[in-house]
Amino acid sequence: MTVREITDRLGLRVFSGASGLDREVTGGYVSDLLSDVMGFAREGSVWVTLQTHKNVMAIATLKDLAAVVIVKGLEPEEDAREVSDEEGIPILGAGEQTFELAGEIYNLLRNG
Repeated sequence: MTVREITDRLGLRVFSGASGLDREVTGGYVSDLLSDVMGFAREGSVWVTLQTHKNVMAIATLKDLAAVVIVKGLEPEEDAREVSDEEGIPILGAGEQTFELAGEIYNLLRNG
């Protein structure tokens, strides 16, 4: 499943990094602790977080994540959007809480 398919099916907002919407998603990771994501997220994962700053994109780039999804209606800071566009790693937005969104993504990846 691609980032675009997840975005369309869940009605997520694309803030930046639209050139990466056709990336394949191989899994997901949920954490707001950057060191945790750096240590344990896997390449191709969608990262669900409430963090909005530029360092999120540093981790997403380092781990070659498929996308970052920011929850609770929060929006990424401008410098994070710039890096997202440069790296082609989408930053997406959702109004849901982390728990709800993670479950929806899990179901999509598991059941198509």
